[in-house]
Amino acid sequence: MSRNLNDYFYDIIKTMAFREKAITVGVVVPRAKRWQVEDSLEELALLADTAGADVTCTTIQERDSYNPAYLIGKGKVKDVERLCREKKANLVIFDDDLTPAQVKNLEDAFGVKVLDRTELILDIFAQRAKTKEGKLQVELAQLRYLLPKLVGKGLSLSRLGGGIGTRGPGEMKLEIDRRRIREKIKKIEEALKKVGRTRELHRKSRSGTPTVALVGYTNAGKSTLFNTLTKAQAKIDDKLFVTLDPLIRKIHLPSEEDVFLSDTVGFIRKLPHHLVASFRATLEEVREADLLLHIIDASSRNMAEQIEAVDSVLKELEVPHIPVIYVYNKIDRLEDPSSFRKTFWNRRDGVAISALKGEGVTELLEKIEENLYSDKKDIDLPIQSRTASLT
Repeated sequence: MSRNLNDYFYDIIKTMAFREKAITVGVVVPRAKRWQVEDSLEELALLADTAGADVTCTTIQERDSYNPAYLIGKGKVKDVERLCREKKANLVIFDDDLTPAQVKNLEDAFGVKVLDRTELILDIFAQRAKTKEGKLQVELAQLRYLLPKLVGKGLSLSRLGGGIGTRGPGEMKLEIDRRRIREKIKKIEEALKKVGRTRELHRKSRSGTPTVALVGYTNAGKSTLFNTLTKAQAKIDDKLFVTLDPLIRKIHLPSEEDVFLSDTVGFIRKLPHHLVASFRATLEEVREADLLLHIIDASSRNMAEQIEAVDSVLKELEVPHIPVIYVYNKIDRLEDPSSFRKTFWNRRDGVAISALKGEGVTELLEKIEENLYSDKKDIDLPIQSRTASLT
């Protein structure tokens, strides 16, 4: 027992010792609003925490356009370099995508590692992936992200003068790397097609029983609601992207009808296209559902933007034909939950709940039943016996 405790505390100390210190950087360009960038940087800090880094400082620059060499201006580059020294930061995370040239220039200037938002999200997914399918999907997303970066690097190399002396083993190695990545992508896509066929068989075995899929912004409380409705023990944590692999359980409605409930990966603003494309096999559970429960964090000040982000991903998945119930969760965190309930209670597509405390769950189940079985009614038909008709 003591050995297990020692291992436990060792893991905690090891995790604490190796947490990186990060500085986050955002840029406000004319087409963006400052408050939007500030909100996005707050979310970036949560992503960094999930990945294992502590954000010690955040800085924003307003520019007319992105600097092609550094994304930010040269003056801001010097400011961030100074902050790295003062805060003893060993990581700088940009909220916008960076080109390979920009990453190299920034790392040379700062003397520390530089990541962009997409790379950070991919790192989190790599940490969270536990099943073979999840690991394949993450690897596919990483390779799809890396391939154009290599191509970009190849283009920049070819422009360093051109002609004699600029070709040879270096460019040849780059071509080999590209080819190997493309071959690897093809193999993973074939493996995921097999996964898709297996999922299709599982869906066929569930035919006849409706499927309800939980969708929503990451950390909106989908897994908490899933556990409440199914009595399951799905992992819950106050961090982003806890659930990567879909979970499916059967639940009973008040009328004793059965439905399958599916919990899938959460969505986020600026969700990299590589992830949506790579997780398409998993997200098929959403596309094939009979009803969607869009779980919304009612306590979030960014509720409207989060709803828009989820709707955008659903549109990309081509699921606008599936009926949706908007589930406003975490009303226990509101100062006036009764007022919020009244706002959405009479809306045909809205239910206000607290998945953690079980409030409003009965009403939600009734709303699910109403959507799935509204055309199913019990009627009494008088049947005349054959004997009576002959007399």
